[in-house]
Amino acid sequence: MKTYQVNENGYYGEFGGAYIPEILHKCVTELQDTYLKVLESEAFRREYDQLLRDYVGRPSPLYLTRRLSQKYGCRLYLKREDLNHTGAHKINNTIGQILLARRMGKTRIIAETGAGQHGVATATVCALMNMKCVVYMGKTDVERQHINVQKMEMLGARVEPVTSGNMTLKDATNEAIRDWCCHPADTYYIIGSTVGPHPYPDMVARLQSVISEEIKKQLLEHEGHDYPDYLIACVGGGSNAAGTIYHYLDDERVKIVLAEAGGEGITTGKSAATIQLGKKGIIHGARTLVMQSEDGQIEEPYSISAGLDYPGIGPMHANLSATRRATVLPVNDDEALAAAYELTRLEGIIPALESAHALGALNKLNFRPEDIVVLTLSGRGDKDIDQLLKYKQ
Repeated sequence: MKTYQVNENGYYGEFGGAYIPEILHKCVTELQDTYLKVLESEAFRREYDQLLRDYVGRPSPLYLTRRLSQKYGCRLYLKREDLNHTGAHKINNTIGQILLARRMGKTRIIAETGAGQHGVATATVCALMNMKCVVYMGKTDVERQHINVQKMEMLGARVEPVTSGNMTLKDATNEAIRDWCCHPADTYYIIGSTVGPHPYPDMVARLQSVISEEIKKQLLEHEGHDYPDYLIACVGGGSNAAGTIYHYLDDERVKIVLAEAGGEGITTGKSAATIQLGKKGIIHGARTLVMQSEDGQIEEPYSISAGLDYPGIGPMHANLSATRRATVLPVNDDEALAAAYELTRLEGIIPALESAHALGALNKLNFRPEDIVVLTLSGRGDKDIDQLLKYKQ
């Protein structure tokens, strides 16, 4: 049977793998050998599920919109990851990875963050598990996401502003990998998205797959069958999207729509639409689509959303695009901002700018009245209020 899942070597089609410096070989191999044994063990599942329930507040609701459904002419559900503890889907992954790190005997945690949501989620679980935590964050993002920086510091993490490149997510990831190379013995790197060398893309997708697991149960309850006609999510690295589609990847009845950050437009040179603009290459240890110049230099991405301006994409999503399993739509800054205000005014929910890109895809699609559409609201908009208020409706 044809599958869109990862193979035993860590590839999704031609994308994925582990392209790493020699110094990290032992760390990554150890992780590859350990992660499935731990994730599939009964003791891990018990502890993980209990924390998701009692600490994170899962299951997150599947909310049938009234006015948005009417506007787009379908039955539009929102998967409310914005209601999780820490305000986004990121906590699903950090809880799983810190439990793994503890079982591997690691004592120090590092992470990269763009919008700060992964940083906050990592700092949160480090406080919970009494572990040292260092978060790398581009200086540009430190300035535009200052509330999340203050939260991380309050939680006891050290936030390291990164001043190389355009001082955003790619640069923070570079610094985190450098740190890992210097401290391979005691340090565990919690990657926040479905990027990086194998096994990270698969591991993060598995930990986020609680989203699609819940969607199946909730749709059965609401609609009498467990699959939608459409699944919609935003993609930067792609973890909330991977979690949303995980249990539906091989179910061809379900149309997958991914919204990536168009920035100021895909022809302007100020965009983060990697699937539209990228070419095959290697970034942060995986073969995927990368925004790069003719001679292979990584080009700086741009998006109003700090969580989506990454010049690569998770290998799962690169493969879904290459095989045409997913439709990928670029959503520009202005379209995302308009969609954020639309949700706020019609449903009383203020979304994160990342999630607003998924909402911005709605008017690019034609639905039938009987279509069941599930859109994942990956985070809440508290962190983006300053930027949202600059945009007057």
